[in-house]
Amino acid sequence: MNERTCRMTVLVVDDAPDALALLADTLEPAGYTVLAATSGTQALAIAGRVVPDIILLDAVMPGIDGFETCRRIKTSPALAAVPVIFMTGLSETEHIVRGLNAGGVDYLTKPINLEELIARIQVHLANARASQSAHAVLDATGRSLVAVSADGRLLWSTPQAHRLLGGAFPDADGQIRLPPDLVVAARLNGTQPAGANLRLYLMGQTAADEFLFRIVVDQGASDTERLRGHFALTHREAEVLLWIARGKSNRDIGEILGLSPRTVNKHLEQIYVKLGVENRASAAVLASEAIGGR
Repeated sequence: MNERTCRMTVLVVDDAPDALALLADTLEPAGYTVLAATSGTQALAIAGRVVPDIILLDAVMPGIDGFETCRRIKTSPALAAVPVIFMTGLSETEHIVRGLNAGGVDYLTKPINLEELIARIQVHLANARASQSAHAVLDATGRSLVAVSADGRLLWSTPQAHRLLGGAFPDADGQIRLPPDLVVAARLNGTQPAGANLRLYLMGQTAADEFLFRIVVDQGASDTERLRGHFALTHREAEVLLWIARGKSNRDIGEILGLSPRTVNKHLEQIYVKLGVENRASAAVLASEAIGGR
């Protein structure tokens, strides 16, 4: 038995007691701790008390079915990252898609091949651990990063980003949801004001329906617009020039705006041309004068 495996907890949800017993008899000798639920309601109650490492979920159950159970699981910040594997006799493509859209990571049709099930559990647990480790590193850096779906649903965020967005975009159920048109605009433009002095910067697309943004407190929004109009700059060029005027290095500006130092330098080259100067010191002087002229 593997020491790492024995720490893993599997929540098995199935309204058939025989199926629960079979899965428990398979998983426990393999070193997993098994929690069992016979309904979606019971599964939500158990997961609310003990966060499992992975969930095996029957799709067809009386009352709250597996699809709705999964959707509710994914609205909980504590459970959102827990992998959910659907188990069902439904094998049509529409059912598989429905399970994945509900938040599932995999879909097994009954009768379950137990060796395949254990193999898939191991893969998804490894993926979850890798993802959690990456998120922990990002959390520790203090960066304000958030991953959202195309319709604005919050998929993951660092604590810093969660605090910034929490008061601005609460959903009816208390969850954070960005307006879909805001997400679309930020994806198309690469950056977009998000109200309350916040601005979204697109960092990239990390999955089919997952977009990573950096959130910046845009304290100099009016100064940025002033520089943009005064020197006929793009918005991004105006942002770079503003931070040049504030004495920041290319590396600092890259960290603030979510750009590479090389990209910052390319923006600077265009700024020098538009301002008719040859170095950052001269650009900083002109920018300071333009801002001071308000």
